Amino acid sequence: MAVIFRAKEEVNMIRGSAATNFIPSVSAPVNRIIPSSLVDGPGNRVAIFLQGCGFACKYCHNPETIHLCCHCGTCVGVCPTHALTAEEGTVRWDPALCCGCDQCIQACPHSSSPKTRYMTPNQVLEEIKKPLAFARGITTSGGECTLHSHFLAQLFAKVHELGKSAFIDTNGQVPLRDLPWLMEETDKAMLDIKSMDEKEHRMLTGSSMDLVLDNLDYLLEEDKLFEIRTVVIPGYLDNAHTVDAASRIIARVPSVRYKLIRFRNWGVRGELADQVSPSMDLMETLACIARSNGVEDIVII
Repeated sequence: MAVIFRAKEEVNMIRGSAATNFIPSVSAPVNRIIPSSLVDGPGNRVAIFLQGCGFACKYCHNPETIHLCCHCGTCVGVCPTHALTAEEGTVRWDPALCCGCDQCIQACPHSSSPKTRYMTPNQVLEEIKKPLAFARGITTSGGECTLHSHFLAQLFAKVHELGKSAFIDTNGQVPLRDLPWLMEETDKAMLDIKSMDEKEHRMLTGSSMDLVLDNLDYLLEEDKLFEIRTVVIPGYLDNAHTVDAASRIIARVPSVRYKLIRFRNWGVRGELADQVSPSMDLMETLACIARSNGVEDIVII
């Protein structure tokens, strides 16, 4: 049965006003579900990617998760298995015909995906029931998953009933202090620290770093922070400054992990599509900076 996308006025992305992008709902747009992941938190986890993001990161590795489908139909013509059709101005996706080639999201000019599904917490739970039995818990990502805080709170409560943990993977664009219903159900968070320089952060994401830093303080205060992550781009970002400043903040909580991520151009579009990855020597140098500031748990990937 084909999945029909709903074009709702109230869920249109409003750049620069992340907290108002989506109204509270019992459903949310799910971009994809990965049944087994070893890089999205501790242990084996089910990773659930939601649609929508208020940042415009130049190195975004999942650009197809930024906007909602506007049903322009560009993707229909490139689908080799005819899994996509356009009927009365609506793009329909038939997962039974889909071969997973992703030509549709590569062709999309709007940083979206025609394969996003609106799902309720119960529908997500039903789909992940089997892999969750062999996982430590779930991690929700995106896009920016916290735009769908009511959906997440309901889903997390159901996951906890099964004795599993629930993590959020966030870039910090939504004020977590204002989401008590979500944070009460969230076990831990993984937070992106993209830059510790305001001008650089705005250049990279299109937004200020102030809210990100406030979320960092809040997560540390509430003992909700599992790790922070920084993507390292040689010659483009002041990586040493960011690692030094961020590691000084989290060093006071030894349990927090610092993950240093080598930039890869997988999925990246625009000016950084041909950017080279950093050397392991550079990554080790940055790890030494964090270690010298008192961070005990450092991971390079």
